[in-house]
Amino acid sequence: MILFPRRLAGYLAKSVLLSTLAAWAVLLGFITIIDFVSELRDVGKESYTLSHAVLYMMLTTPRRLYELFPTIAVIGSLLGLGGLAAKSELTVMRAVGLSKLQMGLAALIPLLLLTGLMVINIETLGPAGEQRAQELANSKSRQLIMARYSGLWAREGDLFLNARGNSAPHTDENGQSWVELEDVRLYQFDDKGKLLSLAHARTAIHRKEGWTLNNVERTWFDARSVRVEKIPSERWDTELDDSTLAAQLARPRYLSSAELRSNISYLRRNQLDSLKFESAYWARWFYPFNVIVLCLATLPFAFGSLRSGGFGKRLFIGILIGIGALLVQRMFVGLADVYRFDVRWAYLFPPLIILGVCWGWLAKRI
Repeated sequence: MILFPRRLAGYLAKSVLLSTLAAWAVLLGFITIIDFVSELRDVGKESYTLSHAVLYMMLTTPRRLYELFPTIAVIGSLLGLGGLAAKSELTVMRAVGLSKLQMGLAALIPLLLLTGLMVINIETLGPAGEQRAQELANSKSRQLIMARYSGLWAREGDLFLNARGNSAPHTDENGQSWVELEDVRLYQFDDKGKLLSLAHARTAIHRKEGWTLNNVERTWFDARSVRVEKIPSERWDTELDDSTLAAQLARPRYLSSAELRSNISYLRRNQLDSLKFESAYWARWFYPFNVIVLCLATLPFAFGSLRSGGFGKRLFIGILIGIGALLVQRMFVGLADVYRFDVRWAYLFPPLIILGVCWGWLAKRI
């Protein structure tokens, strides 16, 4: 009798897995088609071709998989359990010894495995694909990737950088990439906020070994005089690199956790606002928690069909609760940004509230 319920649990998990994958394929295909139609409108702009659009969609698929999964997990678990309930198979499982708790845990097993894959995906394929996709998207315009740095401001200690010009990434004959900023100004202040020097460089080039400033005109502001010196080229020692600058303008949710931690450290070190990076960072940690809690919270709508009909209505309500919980969480995250409270509470409370309400209802039926 012990082995038989285990086989039933495996059968239940398989049903939930197949339902989740089917719902995933349908929604992913639907969203991909919509995005692809949008990309087709840009085909023909500058050097952007149809093959670029197709490759762009392929490269951004890992990110879409990750973003869709919490909603898909709710739909898949409800569809899988609901399909078994509609054929009275859940009733048979109860008769042979499986409790609702055991069935709920069995339904979570495939979802946990998929959640683990999504966590790995967003740390590896997701960021790499987004960076490559951004390079393709930049071929729509003459101002390539570094066009994003027009008007860029960055800080390193008491030094402030402003790059006003547009440029593009380059690749040498060895395949090594390097970045160039144009019309760069460096403002150096003392501890009291007094301007010590202003350096204007025609270009600032970042290679593997560091930054080089070219055609530099530096103005020193002394107590009773102003000195100006011109330097053809000089090395600039700083911890800023091209990836740090890019991250300031990129969407933090498309960066890996390591990149997010690095940028949070940089921003805090320079007393800059790091909240959007912290929000994206903690979203990664709470991602598995959200998936599990939302799936557990919607189980009453699947098991409720054991006693009564109308599963379609229960499915609809369950999906609304799952999606609504995610929307409420985003609202709390926005409030954390406005009122400056710890964003971890914003990720923690909404799912727990939903879980408490739904399990309070489910507890009366177990």
